[in-house]
Amino acid sequence: MIEISITRTKNGFEDITLPHYATHGAAGADIRAAIEETVHLESGSITMIPSGFAVEIPEGYEIQVRSRSGLAAKHGVFCLNAPGTIDSDYRGEIQIILANFGKEPFVIQRGDRIAQLVIAKYETVHWKEVSNLQETERGTGGFGSTGSH
Repeated sequence: MIEISITRTKNGFEDITLPHYATHGAAGADIRAAIEETVHLESGSITMIPSGFAVEIPEGYEIQVRSRSGLAAKHGVFCLNAPGTIDSDYRGEIQIILANFGKEPFVIQRGDRIAQLVIAKYETVHWKEVSNLQETERGTGGFGSTGSH
């Protein structure tokens, strides 16, 4: 288990729960809307929702921002750029880009669960330019090139 330092970014939002795992086996920690007023997310629109906190992620890790399956399945509300990446050197407030692909407006209230965060380890690579790549059976076959079933 790793430890991640977290700080609230503004006063008056101490009632908003910091990231929290809903169950023992959950990979994603739910985060909540740190908003003063209700947000009406119209069908087809996009908005940024603040979380009210910032984090200090250890080098070699990222936080991935993902949609909550219930919001997606029931309301058509998704995190755009998902999974979004929060880099280890970012220290600003985490904000969530939400889009409403549903047919009805969606209401976001203070403290609503809006997304989930997953911690992931990553490797930094050295990009080595070469004149040719090794051949494979697939070669340059792109989307759908391996069949549909």
